[in-house]
Amino acid sequence: MIEAVLFDLFGVLARAQTPTGKERLVRTAEVPGPAFWEAYWAVRPRYDSGELTGPAYWSEVAATLHTRFDDRQVGALIEADVASWHAVDDEMVAMVGELSAAGRRLGLLSNIPAELAVHHEAEHQWLRHFEVIAFSCRTGQVKPLAEAYRWCGRALRLPPDRILFVDDRAENVRGAEATGMRGHHFTGIDRLGAALARLGWTDAGRGQPLSAPRYS
Repeated sequence: MIEAVLFDLFGVLARAQTPTGKERLVRTAEVPGPAFWEAYWAVRPRYDSGELTGPAYWSEVAATLHTRFDDRQVGALIEADVASWHAVDDEMVAMVGELSAAGRRLGLLSNIPAELAVHHEAEHQWLRHFEVIAFSCRTGQVKPLAEAYRWCGRALRLPPDRILFVDDRAENVRGAEATGMRGHHFTGIDRLGAALARLGWTDAGRGQPLSAPRYS
């Protein structure tokens, strides 16, 4: 029996980086796109884990690119980076609200740097629906490392086989399953709704969540 659903944020509840946002980042960095993105992602795990602050992250990106960003450019890059990850999926946010209203236990697990976490907390009141929020910049654990999922299991006070993890990246789903959690590779709201219906969490498709079950 699944007692909690643990959601990924970006690519599930929030949109992936927008093309416009990505173009703005490259333009602000004044570095060719392919080289920029290679450096951006190479350093990102240390930023997501909280090891690096925003300015330190962009300094490391610059060093990887054999260039330098001045303070003004670093501030602009942080602002552009946050803006590029801002958009949310309104249908998925509505589903989370309906599940919460039905008394379902929900958690959130995201690889996210501090500046972006602070922005989402200030902008998106729907985060209150989550009983547990595991932002990697605060837990120090990034997906798909096993401890990221185990941290959530401890916070939810549930054995892993009672948790369903939902993520748009297959390697993150496999990481959760390796710890004993159930996994759902997210490709859209319809398939997720059907999966939750099979678990008895919702009516078929995008139907309303069923009333909260009683656990012994």
